[in-house]
Amino acid sequence: MKQILVALAVIISSIGFAQTKVGHVNSQKLLDTLPSRKVAIKKLEDRQREGMQELEEMQKSFEQAYRKHQETKKDKTPMLIEIDESNLMKKQQAIEMRQQSLEQEIQAYNEELNKPILERIQKAIEIVADRKKLNYVMDESVTLYFKGGIDCTAEVMVEMLRLDAEAMKK
Repeated sequence: MKQILVALAVIISSIGFAQTKVGHVNSQKLLDTLPSRKVAIKKLEDRQREGMQELEEMQKSFEQAYRKHQETKKDKTPMLIEIDESNLMKKQQAIEMRQQSLEQEIQAYNEELNKPILERIQKAIEIVADRKKLNYVMDESVTLYFKGGIDCTAEVMVEMLRLDAEAMKK
C-alpha cells in the first residue's frame, strides 16, 4: 500500500512538473538596453563626482589649517596649541562624518533611481509571462545551469522599452 502511495505521488508531481513552463531572461542585457537606466547612471555618477569635490575641498581646508598650525605652533602658548589641535580634530571628524553621510546619500539615491527601472522590468516580464503562460521566469545571470526553457529576453526587452518610453514621456 505504501509503495502505491509513493508511486502515485511521483506520478502526480511529474505530471505537475511537465505542465510547468519555464522562461529565462538576461537581466544584464535588459538593463544595458534601457535609456532610463543610462540616464540614471549618469545622474548617479554626477552626484558621486559632486560629493568627491566637496570632500576634496574639505580635505584641502584641513590641510591648510594643519600647515598654518605647524608654522605658527612655536609662537603660541600651550593653551592656544591645544585649541588649534582640538579644532583640527573637529575638522577631521567632520570630513569623516560627511564622507559617511555622502555614501549613505548616494546609496539612497541609487535605490531611488533604480526602483522605477526595476519595476518596469518586472512589469515587462509579467506581461510576457502572462502572454506565454509561463509559470516561472528566471534570470540567466544567477542561474547555475539551465537547458531548455523559453528565452524571453527579446520579448521582455520590447515590452520594457515600450514601458520605459511611456514613463519617460511623463
